[in-house]
Amino acid sequence: MNNNLQRAQAYIDCYNKNHPNSGCCCCFGPTGPTGPTGPAAATITVSTTTTSDPGSAASVVNAGTSSNAILEFTIPRGATGPTGATGATGATGATGPTGPTGPTGATGATGATGATGPAGTGATGATGATGPTGPTGPTGATGATGATGPTGPTGPTGPTGPTGSTGATGPTGAAATPVLSIGTVSTGAPGSTAIASITGTSPNFFLNLTIPQGVTGPSGATGATGATGPTGAAGATGATGPTGPTGATGATGPTGPTGPTGAAGATGPTGPTGAAGATGPTGPTGPTGPTGPTGP
Repeated sequence: MNNNLQRAQAYIDCYNKNHPNSGCCCCFGPTGPTGPTGPAAATITVSTTTTSDPGSAASVVNAGTSSNAILEFTIPRGATGPTGATGATGATGATGPTGPTGPTGATGATGATGATGPAGTGATGATGATGPTGPTGPTGATGATGATGPTGPTGPTGPTGPTGSTGATGPTGAAATPVLSIGTVSTGAPGSTAIASITGTSPNFFLNLTIPQGVTGPSGATGATGATGPTGAAGATGATGPTGPTGATGATGPTGPTGPTGAAGATGPTGPTGAAGATGPTGPTGPTGPTGPTGP
């Protein structure tokens, strides 16, 4: 209610109090002239919208006047999300291939000469020693690298900028004071620019904000390398070396000495012919020849 209406109501109340039985409440004079046209309606426009560092304070500045507001917004970007968890350990590597067959062992050394046999042939030399075992196959390939850790969670949305202060009340006859309310608040893509816009009609305006989402946190650390695969199977045993040559035949032992002639019987009467003397003992056996050399 403006001042003119207040004064008119006061006159009416005063008259009714002093003339309770007058039968009328008031008398109206002629209609006054039309008042001058008030100023144009107030306006609000958005000038610039700046995205500031995460954690900084949001601000809004009126670069215009109370009736023609020009707003400059500064809205902080959302904070960076936390680092992702470390990736799981990689799987164990596959078993390495079987190592190649080892080379054929070297020919065994010639066996020592066998002892000379009693009549004869020396014993066959012992078989040469088995060649050395082939080398162990190479170690299996390293297991594959573990999978990359999951992406860290999205950072929280930055705080909503403060509501602008209400403009001062204009003088009597001026346009109504604009009312600024929060309209929509949206989350923009990470790294995008903050946006502020004004909608509505005078004197009721709505501030619509788009605040960029915080950038995604860095990837988690690479998982540990998988365990080394088991050692490949040992190479096959080398072939047995050839048999060494047969030892030389031992020398023939010497012939034993002839036994002594038996004593002559006493001359007597001619009797029957005496028995023939016994055969002398056989001579000792000669020493055994050396053992023949071992075969290759």
